[in-house]
Amino acid sequence: MQRILSYLRKTIENYNMIEEGDKIAVGLSGGKDSFTLLMGLKALQRFFPKHFEIIAISINPGFDFFNSTFLKNSCEQIGVSYFEEQSHIKEIVFDIRKEKNPCSLCANLRRGILNSVAVRENCNKIALGHNQDDALETFLLNFLYAGNLSTFSPISYMDRSKITLIRPLIDTPEKEIKKFIKRNNIEVMQKVCPMDGISKREDMKNLIIKFEKEIPTIRANMVGAIKRSNINNWKE
Repeated sequence: MQRILSYLRKTIENYNMIEEGDKIAVGLSGGKDSFTLLMGLKALQRFFPKHFEIIAISINPGFDFFNSTFLKNSCEQIGVSYFEEQSHIKEIVFDIRKEKNPCSLCANLRRGILNSVAVRENCNKIALGHNQDDALETFLLNFLYAGNLSTFSPISYMDRSKITLIRPLIDTPEKEIKKFIKRNNIEVMQKVCPMDGISKREDMKNLIIKFEKEIPTIRANMVGAIKRSNINNWKE
């Protein structure tokens, strides 16, 4: 946990993500990233100089593999209040619209529901578990398919809901999260999305792996370029 907390605290302090009295809704999908974020923030509460609350919110998309009982029990063990919101995401995205590339619509629907629940529970911030690799993959997706230079923003304010969105793991490499989960024998949901392993995002992950064989520093180079260019307010 110490290494994860080091990444987490440095990012939070660098972007001033947490302020005194914040009530933060952690988006809990059940995967390794969201569980690492939830456990990290819970541990950070013990010594962080600013007092804050956290709750966990899961959006049930309607897939058979979504395990509500597991998520609820896991949050009880950690000591975090758990809220589950039912949705028709599966029906809308996969059954009715039969989206060939469903990730964007699915993500938008999830965000809208998550925002609504966070407002209902009087949260002023939402924390998402996107890690550094997610940000690099998104950068490549936007560059190659949309022709723009952008990726996840570490922190952003949403005018409509009056909620600030934070990504405390955005400087944490995915390999560190995998190590944390494995070393501590933490149980997570092995499948959180039917597109796992077959999406365009997976293609970007494999592309970076391919680049690494010829350019071992490719990840560090990309992160450095994003920060030096201050893309989406990333800082050195």
